[in-house]
Amino acid sequence: MHLITKTIFGLCFVSSMAQADTVKIYAAASLTNAVSDIAKLYQKQNPNVEIVPIFGASSALAKQIEAGAPGDIYFSADQDWMNYLVQKQKIQASQVKPLLFNQLVLISPIDSKQQFKAVSQFNLAQSFQGHLCTGQMESVPVGKYAKQSLIKLNWLNSLNGRIVGTDDVRSALAFVERGECQVGIVYKTDALISKKVKISGVFPSNSHSPIVYPIALTELGKKNADAVKLNQYMKTSAQARQVFKNYGFQLN
Repeated sequence: MHLITKTIFGLCFVSSMAQADTVKIYAAASLTNAVSDIAKLYQKQNPNVEIVPIFGASSALAKQIEAGAPGDIYFSADQDWMNYLVQKQKIQASQVKPLLFNQLVLISPIDSKQQFKAVSQFNLAQSFQGHLCTGQMESVPVGKYAKQSLIKLNWLNSLNGRIVGTDDVRSALAFVERGECQVGIVYKTDALISKKVKISGVFPSNSHSPIVYPIALTELGKKNADAVKLNQYMKTSAQARQVFKNYGFQLN
């Protein structure tokens, strides 16, 4: 019995150790490639740490963390959803660090003849057939930025009934890649990873709020030493910063 007890204790100890060495990072869909690459780099240097990235719309991830999902690090595609978690006391304001910037672009299939001019005199609605895809405009960050730009350029009303709101920016990209939407509004970094779409134009930075990516430890993550180290690595290490640059992000 003594041996069995020791064995059970040992298994429990190993289990708790394994749990302590796991870091869950909830990151915006547009960060999928960059964060995945950084996680691999970090795990090579720290083989005892398991990084579990969860990607999706910043809005959906924030709601999951609010509901009690065990996220250690939250990496949002806009400041609003970070502020939301601060208000819900899931993140301390002092933990928040604006890390990256992005641009908003119009994309179309690679063989499209789509023309685009970022001036209100240009008639976007008449420049393409079918639908425009972007994130859901009331919640998903890329959709919120898209709505701001379409209003600023006086294009939103003319596109009534032709806008498809998707769950996140990568879904909008996929719709355009498949030709199910003739144009899309996504981030520049998403457009750059695809060989099936081209950038038809860039929305002026003054047509929408700054596209800022803040990162922060959650209240849970502050208690996880490995999460604290990974958070610091993502913010300051030359390797992580180079990965972000490689994918087209601008660094703060």
